Formats: sequence, structure tokens, C-alpha cells
Amino acid sequence: MKISSRDLEVFLALAEEKNFTRAAARCCLSQSAYSARIAAIEQALGARLFDRTTRSVELTSEGTLFMESARRLYTEFSEVVENFRDHAARRKGRVAVAALPSLVASWLPRVMAKYRDAYPGIEMTVIDTLSEACVALLRSGDVDFAITSGVSETDDLETQHLCTDQFFLVCRNNHPLAGVECASGHDVAAYPIVHIARHSSVRHYLDIVLHPANPLAGTIEVQHYASVAGLVQAGMGITVVPALTLFHFRRPGLVMRPMNVPGLARQIHLVRRRGRSLSPAARALYEHAIAGRAALENISAGNLP
Repeated sequence: MKISSRDLEVFLALAEEKNFTRAAARCCLSQSAYSARIAAIEQALGARLFDRTTRSVELTSEGTLFMESARRLYTEFSEVVENFRDHAARRKGRVAVAALPSLVASWLPRVMAKYRDAYPGIEMTVIDTLSEACVALLRSGDVDFAITSGVSETDDLETQHLCTDQFFLVCRNNHPLAGVECASGHDVAAYPIVHIARHSSVRHYLDIVLHPANPLAGTIEVQHYASVAGLVQAGMGITVVPALTLFHFRRPGLVMRPMNVPGLARQIHLVRRRGRSLSPAARALYEHAIAGRAALENISAGNLP
């Protein structure tokens, strides 16, 4: 016979109650079944654990020695079980997600706030980084899932589409293009443009669609959208950016116009490792992200969040 956690519970009940009737009731067993269980434990251990008289039950020296280990083991096992139950019930746990900075700055905070309200005991980690880095963090196991663009289904990754992020022209309100309803690639090519850095996935989309058929008149390249906005506001050029970044450009004197260029849109996906189950905590945040899709679609169409 192997000693189980239930056997430890039965033993500790008698060690603490010092009475078969009370110990049996505590363990929800009949007195005869309880006595048989104690006898089986003693037989399995090869030692007498209790001295029994008509009036009392006392631990033997072997029983006292066993109780020290039994109490420690039973406590540790109970904590493991309770901790697991907390994780399964989403009362405790951790979740890590990598996402594009434009998502972390606009849409994702509201998703996270709702998630925190529902599961206040879960610890969240969010890494805002570019698309390639999001995928690298996911593949390495550093995050549970990613929210990014430019990712296709592969042998190791599966995707869930969230929205199509449209591109917009941004210029000063006194610029010649401020009066157009929809800007074309030809319109944009006629003026100096302020670009985001080449390693950005946004720049990748623009280069594919606007180059080389529409070589630009001149460019300024910077690392951050706040810098792009400042330069455009100062009249240094125009820019073309996805809708999810438009909050940077809602400044006095700037206007935004949708682009009319076939293929100029980026797809935003939830990405996870294929064949890997999400933890209860990660699954809950993943589901919250899907539930927030309508709000994301609204922002990606150029509407205010």
C-alpha cells in the first residue's frame, strides 16, 4: 500500500483529535472504516503509530516522528492543490503579451482594464515592440501570445484576425492636399514626406505600395510617431500612417484624409504558438482581446476611440 494524501489527512485527524469517533466524523468515514484505514497505514509503514486504550488515543514515539513529516507534506500538498485551483479559476496567475506600440497606446489599455476588473489577482506583463520582435518573443516562449501585423499562418504559429488597419494622409490644414477627399499614391509622391524608420512594419507597407512606381519627392526619416507629428505640424512635409497611430496627429492645424491606394492596409492579428494550450490566465486575456474587436475595428477605420 502506498501512502496517499488522504492517508495523511486520516492520520493527522486522529493525532489531533485523539479520539476515533471525532476523527472519523471529521474525515466523513464510519468508525469501522476509519479504524481499518488507520490499521492499514500502520501496516504500510511497518510501525505502530498510536497507543489505544478505552479512554484515550496517544501517539507512539514512531507516530510523533511520522507526524512531523506528515504535517509538512500534507500542508505542502494542500497548498499546491489550492494554488492550482486558484490558477484554474483565474484567481491567480500570470500572463505576458507582446503588442505593437500603437495598440498598447490606444486600444489595448481598455482591454487590460476590463481584464483586471474581472481577474484582479492575475499579474499582467505587456511588452510594446515592433512586429518582428513580437513574433520572436512569442516563439521563444517569453510571451503567451502577440498582437501584431504582417504575420501569416505557419507550421508553428496560428493567427486570429482582429482588424484591417487603414492608412491615412496627414498634412497641415493649409496644404494643397488638405482639400482632397481621398489621397492617391500619385498625390503623395508630389510632396516631401516625413517617414517612420525603415525597420518599422509600417514603413515596409509603404515601401511596397508607394515605391518604386511613385518615387517620393524627398523624405525625412525619424524613429517615433511623436517626431513625425511634430515635423508635419511644423510644415516639413506630409506623412502617411495607419489609423491606429492617428492619436499622435490629433493636433491643431493638422488634417487627416483616407488613402485610396489598393493594397495599402495592414492586418492586425492575435498570434499564438500552434499546438500549445494557453494557461487559464492567458486564455482569459486572449478572449478579452477578441471581445474588444469591435472597438479596435472602429479605431482602425480612423474614428476616435
